[in-house]
Amino acid sequence: MRKRFGIDIDGTVTCPSALIPFINEEFGLNLTLDDIIEYDLNKVVNVPDEEFSKWFIEKEPLMYEKSPLAMGAEKILNKWKKEHDLFFISARGPELLENTKTWFKKNGLYYHHIELIGSHDKVASAKYHNVDVFLEDKHDNAVMIHEECNIPVLLFNTPYNQDPIPNGVIRVNNWYEANDWVKNWLEKSKKSMALL
Repeated sequence: MRKRFGIDIDGTVTCPSALIPFINEEFGLNLTLDDIIEYDLNKVVNVPDEEFSKWFIEKEPLMYEKSPLAMGAEKILNKWKKEHDLFFISARGPELLENTKTWFKKNGLYYHHIELIGSHDKVASAKYHNVDVFLEDKHDNAVMIHEECNIPVLLFNTPYNQDPIPNGVIRVNNWYEANDWVKNWLEKSKKSMALL
């Protein structure tokens, strides 16, 4: 039974610590992923918002170009591509589309669709593309997508997304756990379809 997956890119497909070396180098810090306990990186870096934003926008293409894959992402996504539709929905700005496609190609990842919406509000895109499940690392996104779209959301566990989650948002520690959850979910879907 073919499903449509909505998948975030940064911190989900890419390693959640991908941006840290760039931040450390630029701002003379020695941060690790464990130090990032809020999604808003500005709060950790402690420089004026405008300065951080200017730096981030300037470095964004390079940081995304050099972001490593999360462990297991390539293997699992390339397995799923044969059985499901992979719709990558990201808060990156639309001007980064070619950069993003190049990164996917370089990392051997297939996609059915990439949508860079330029904001963290992914609900409209998830609804528009009629996704059946979503994979995300940003806590409030995961909760909102689950509640507004009434679909399960897999939340990739990181130090910056530790607030409580409702039923229907499922924490996974890595792509292998995500794959196990999806397998069980698909089995349950098949059984309930058979009962109809």
